[in-house]
Amino acid sequence: MASTTSFIQANLQHSIATPRILTRTVGVKGIDVALIQEPWYSGGCIKELNIPGYSTFSVNGIDRPRACILMRNETAWMLPGFSCRGLVAVLIKYNEEGVERRLVVCSAYLPYDSEDPPPSKEFKDLVRYCEKENLYLVVSCDSNAHHSVWGSTNCNSRGEALVGFLNTTNLEILNRGNEPTFCSGGRSEVIYITLGSLRLLECIIGWEVSSEPSLSGHRHILFTLGGSVPVRVIRNPRGTNWGSFKKNLRDRLERGPEMDMKSEARLGLAIHWVQQALMLAYENNCPLRTVKTGRQSLKWTPELKSLRRGVRRHFNACRSNKNPHSWDLYREAQRNYKKEGRKASKNAWRVFCSSIDNLPRSARLHMALSRDPKIKLGSLADPTGRRKQSEEGTLEHTTHFPNSGVTQEVAAPTAALLTRRPDWMLATRVVTFRRVEWAIDFFAPY
Repeated sequence: MASTTSFIQANLQHSIATPRILTRTVGVKGIDVALIQEPWYSGGCIKELNIPGYSTFSVNGIDRPRACILMRNETAWMLPGFSCRGLVAVLIKYNEEGVERRLVVCSAYLPYDSEDPPPSKEFKDLVRYCEKENLYLVVSCDSNAHHSVWGSTNCNSRGEALVGFLNTTNLEILNRGNEPTFCSGGRSEVIYITLGSLRLLECIIGWEVSSEPSLSGHRHILFTLGGSVPVRVIRNPRGTNWGSFKKNLRDRLERGPEMDMKSEARLGLAIHWVQQALMLAYENNCPLRTVKTGRQSLKWTPELKSLRRGVRRHFNACRSNKNPHSWDLYREAQRNYKKEGRKASKNAWRVFCSSIDNLPRSARLHMALSRDPKIKLGSLADPTGRRKQSEEGTLEHTTHFPNSGVTQEVAAPTAALLTRRPDWMLATRVVTFRRVEWAIDFFAPY
């Protein structure tokens, strides 16, 4: 079952308040992937991005990373060989018309004070790698560059260099229109761009600059990738209609054939019939439901709603009248919005801590750990120090026993190990239906 994957691009400007608005948007809109630049970094780790059911991908061991990716707990594989302080790449599975493909999503920050023209070496290597391996690629890029191709009001040398590189690749600019992506202090410009493989051009739906106040100079960008990550569905026994279940089960058993259970074979057929009746009755009365793992990490109070409307109103006024005084009012509204968001976040943490005091120790530990999901295992390094870029490469260099290696060909079993007819006759006498049934019934309940 295939669905769509929703994306959001956000530059958090190393602020403690902007991640709270982002996580709230991710939870409310059910965003699958957040491509983030300049996250809030403190105490040696990225903070304020802990959402139940999501994982954060970033490069460890560096100071103040400038890029990370927040993603649902789907099958994902980080590409550390192409990831650095300003770029993070993650490989996920992609389903196109029943054919499984691989999609690379990338969050890239191109610093404005770099001595070399954009893009960076890691960015170029990632693009060439995806072209070589026939991988789809989606890039969220804070380019810090101006060019009329993506809607900027002018062109500069950084923009010319970036466009020159893109012309040598199969990447397309996915921006629509010239809506500013950066607004601050009376300046409005388009420097936030979305790039995608040419084959994904028709799959990108609804690219837009969000009107939601982001509490930073960079506005959020939303878009959807059609026909991608499979939807996870489950049956929740708590939602079963047990009255209808009993009725359906009774009807199926009454309409079943007469069962003579005097022999082991007929007993097995009777068990199979009852099992099928139970499964069909359960499936008919407990429908499949889509798993929704996103939850809001910020309690949305009436004060926050009112301040949010005020920030949006002042922002629209700034864009319409171009008055410097309007920008002062807008910044003041933003400051009040940030203060109230910080207050609401602290109150939510106090409520959470008080709610787990009376729980058992194991439940308390599980609940606390669920707020801080660990980063998934990315890959392993081989003896030369080079990291593997795929699951196959990691498995190839993974050994479980000392002095073990990878066997390319499996030798055929020798004649001495082949089973003969007397062996099967002995197995038939030892393994009987009643003995298997006894062994299963001997298992303790779980």
